[in-house]
Amino acid sequence: MALHSKVSTFKSLATAVKIASRPGGPSLAERAQAVPRLVRAVRSGEYTGTSAGRLLLMAGAAGYLVSPVDLLPEGLLGAFGLADDAMVGSWLAAQLVTETEEFLAWERSTGRGSGHGAAVPGEVVDDDLRGGSSSPRA
Repeated sequence: MALHSKVSTFKSLATAVKIASRPGGPSLAERAQAVPRLVRAVRSGEYTGTSAGRLLLMAGAAGYLVSPVDLLPEGLLGAFGLADDAMVGSWLAAQLVTETEEFLAWERSTGRGSGHGAAVPGEVVDDDLRGGSSSPRA
């Protein structure tokens, strides 16, 4: 892998870590829970912020990391054998953070998502704010 490509991968990983660890941002659990929704939204055509091809590349990278088959085996090449895994892992982590960040923002802007912090349509949130009573509506 060319030096420019390695530097670019580590820069994107550093940016992803900065985004993922900012105060008030989505937690790791929220990001993990968003992945299946992201896949469904891309497959249905609702979300166009990424492509099915990119999601397949990400799934392939995850598969490569957990697979016992390795392009550069650690047993034969030692630390050099870990380099390909580190590059793939860095790329995957950066992509997951970036894609979930954009997808969660899209969900918030469109009113979709897990419903955290959103009022249910037709549900009374606080009648006092509207000048009404706190009794249930008929």
